[in-house]
Amino acid sequence: MGPLTLAVDGKSSALPSPDAGNKKVQNLSFEKKKPFAAANMETAKAFDFFRTFFEGVIAGGTAGVVVETALYPIDTIKTRLQAEENHKMAYQAAQGGGKIVLKGLYSGLAGNLAGVLPASAVFVGVYEPTKLKLLRMFPENLTAVAHLTAGAIGGLAASLIRVPTEVVKQRMQTGQFSSAPDAVRLIASREGFKGLYVGYGSFLLRDLPFDAIQFCIYEQLRIGYKVAAKRDLNDPENAIIGAFAGAITGAITTPLDVIKTRLMVQGSANQYKGIFDCVQTIVREEGPPALLKGIGPRVLWIGIGGSIFFGVLESTKRFLAQRRPIPQEDSKKKD
Repeated sequence: MGPLTLAVDGKSSALPSPDAGNKKVQNLSFEKKKPFAAANMETAKAFDFFRTFFEGVIAGGTAGVVVETALYPIDTIKTRLQAEENHKMAYQAAQGGGKIVLKGLYSGLAGNLAGVLPASAVFVGVYEPTKLKLLRMFPENLTAVAHLTAGAIGGLAASLIRVPTEVVKQRMQTGQFSSAPDAVRLIASREGFKGLYVGYGSFLLRDLPFDAIQFCIYEQLRIGYKVAAKRDLNDPENAIIGAFAGAITGAITTPLDVIKTRLMVQGSANQYKGIFDCVQTIVREEGPPALLKGIGPRVLWIGIGGSIFFGVLESTKRFLAQRRPIPQEDSKKKD
């Protein structure tokens, strides 16, 4: 058996191997690392860090607006299903004899986009450079931890924008307010500024694990696919992987989403005293299955949303990367 020629780089590919079996294992490990690290190694350099942040902001904002606009009606149905046992919300959601009209399904979209755009931009803008930094710091066998950590950090940064947006959106979806400005003004006057951040703890309880798990599953699947296919992924493949990652994560985190929804839509009634009281009340009055209310629309919404979001995200990132100016050093080397 002759020497293996699995190319890791130009220098190491030509070296003979005294132990073919061991060398094969080593080369495979390098090739496994290559898809997630080699393609981004240049962007991980210090002078490209802010460019990575800037491109992440643009890509994240674009993807967030597209997916929110496309799937907002499903999110409205999910919110009404989860909030139906709150008596005040149930009455308001039931007005109109249960008729579902297009205007009602898109209630609050404009105000929500005003929050989704900066929130998605901040999330990806923080996630991308954080991911690159952690991948350089962590050993190869801890890449999943790097993705989990970057997702959680990105989610934490975006939560400062996401939570008020979510509060306003869900109050409008359940019929409490007719416009986003009125919702903000009345919530602040009735409940104080903290009213815009009601349910913040439950939001983090849901979204930090969600962001970390979803992006970790997505990134790890892409790594495995690249190794198997020995090429970069195209847009449909990114979309399929994004859909799978979103659906799995959405199902796992549904109970957390139910708790978050109940706390956010209760308003000044203070039906629940906190996260644990909310869980106990739901289980006692409605039974454990109530914690899975809305799982169908949620999995559908996040699965399709993951497909659209990651498809648009990767497409936009590639578009921006192709328009980066070529560094002078690289151009001299080519000459």
